[in-house]
Amino acid sequence: MGTILGNGQLLNKAGELEKKDVLIEANTIRQIADHIDPAGHEVIDLAGKFLTAGFIDMHVHLREPGFEAKETIATGAAAAVRGGFTTIACMPNTRPVIDSVETVAYIKKKAAEAGLARVLPYGTITIRQLGKEMSDFVALKAAGIVAVTDDGVGVQSSAMMKAAMKQAKALGLSVVAHCEDDDMIIPGSALHDGVVAARHQLPGIPSESESIHVGRDILLAEQTGVHYHVCHISAKESVRLVRDGKRAGVNVTTEVMPHHLLLCDEDIPDNLDARWKMNPPLRSKEDRSALIAGLKDGTIDIIATDHAPHTDEEKAKGIERAPFGIVGLETAFPLLYTHFVLTGELSLSFLVEKLTAAPARIFGLPYGKLAEGAVADLVAIDLETERAIDPEQFASKGRNTPFGGWVCKGWPVLTMVDGKVVYQA
Repeated sequence: MGTILGNGQLLNKAGELEKKDVLIEANTIRQIADHIDPAGHEVIDLAGKFLTAGFIDMHVHLREPGFEAKETIATGAAAAVRGGFTTIACMPNTRPVIDSVETVAYIKKKAAEAGLARVLPYGTITIRQLGKEMSDFVALKAAGIVAVTDDGVGVQSSAMMKAAMKQAKALGLSVVAHCEDDDMIIPGSALHDGVVAARHQLPGIPSESESIHVGRDILLAEQTGVHYHVCHISAKESVRLVRDGKRAGVNVTTEVMPHHLLLCDEDIPDNLDARWKMNPPLRSKEDRSALIAGLKDGTIDIIATDHAPHTDEEKAKGIERAPFGIVGLETAFPLLYTHFVLTGELSLSFLVEKLTAAPARIFGLPYGKLAEGAVADLVAIDLETERAIDPEQFASKGRNTPFGGWVCKGWPVLTMVDGKVVYQA
């Protein structure tokens, strides 16, 4: 006995929606057809909802172990499937950091117990993310990491980064980089070094603190041949460097976050609500335009969320003292669909590809496809119902979003991982 997802709207090769039935047996998509005989199968009537491959987010913070007041693997995975994400890659800036086989095993065990989204742990580039001594990539790869990164801090030493890239290349691992040159930043800076920081007489985070590392690492990736992936790109100079690197044949890819596509520093309210504080910060209008252009022309490869939950108490400390980060798993698709697809700026098929097939292709994952024989990771989405984002209804422990009250369409109503329904509205 299998499960039929009936009367769903699927994208065809022309990017148009067509009504189809989808038969799932075990964890595999067995058949896609105009009509599938329901005899002997469980039938879930999608009633015309949009059906696509489950989304893949290569940049989330699940906080566990160490910061369970902010989020746990279970609550983060619940937020993921509610947002249509079936595979998520968790960053290693936990306590302890993910620099040991034991911590990788702990995360995989907790994810299996939750039984929701598939969780792929990153391993650190350096032990304790201190930038001094390389982690044991061989052991971490054997334990099941997806790639290596010191996300949360930039690797300050060029020699360390080059050595890490050489080792990662030899093992077939990707190097994923938080690009931030600490020497360029005044301690305590919270906003982009732009008009809003100047208006409030606050030190700013300059764009070159990101782009210097992007440029350095592209040169090192060219030397070592490693796959190099830039985290949460935010500055127009960084986009230009990635574009130039691709043209030169360097194996460089990058991701952009919904908040950097939708907002700039001039949108930050005058009360400097810390729900608008993230790293990289919201940059200028020109940077935002460059990110949109880079996404459209293929310079930017994928969309991720940088889901970064914090407690209400932490975010209440004000813009200078509150931690960086906002949540994003439960709002990403509705925001992007409403403000880019419905406005005609992006096609639905383009947006879906950046959330599914593109991250799977870049990181060599066997997911992100809605096709016969593919793993049955699927999400059904209501493209018509309009409602406001309500942080109090989040499955995540985090409520820290600047998008509260924004009215959107494109809400996931059913998520399936490995052929099992793990969320249903």
